[in-house]
Amino acid sequence: MMTRAGNPDRTGGRIRRERDLLAEVHLSTEEGIYGLILVAGLVAVAGTAGLSSIRTLVFVLVTVAVFWVAHVYSGTVAAHSSHQGLTLRMALRMARKRSRGLLAAVVPPAIPLVLAAMGVIDGLLADWIAMWTIVAVLALLGFLTYRRRSAPLGMCIAAAISTAALGFVIIVAKALLHH
Repeated sequence: MMTRAGNPDRTGGRIRRERDLLAEVHLSTEEGIYGLILVAGLVAVAGTAGLSSIRTLVFVLVTVAVFWVAHVYSGTVAAHSSHQGLTLRMALRMARKRSRGLLAAVVPPAIPLVLAAMGVIDGLLADWIAMWTIVAVLALLGFLTYRRRSAPLGMCIAAAISTAALGFVIIVAKALLHH
């Protein structure tokens, strides 16, 4: 397969499609990764406090919304003050676009929490699934980052493990605090 520049596509069509999908939902950005780690911590804290799934979901949504507003505000001020000729509206638009990953990070772990709120699965199970989902997304991001750079499989796996490590540490901390 050839890229637009006429160079051979070394990542393979499937990997490129997966990477493009992650980029579309903004999880592969700095803000997306930060958001995933933030949500993992929030779910761990909520689970340790014994909150119901619906309360955990509301806690996560409200907290991430507050962080998102702060991120958009700070990004707007920073961009407007450091770029000559950039209007406030343009700075706000840039900041909102850049911070989408923070909001997108809520979606994967929210699915099991919503299922628990609907009574489909147990609340405690939903907390664990939500956190392990975050670890899996972090691992996928690490793997795909190195895969698209044509790294050897071992390096891709090492990247997946290292990016998932912080999510795993949060899970271990929750397990230790919960028992």
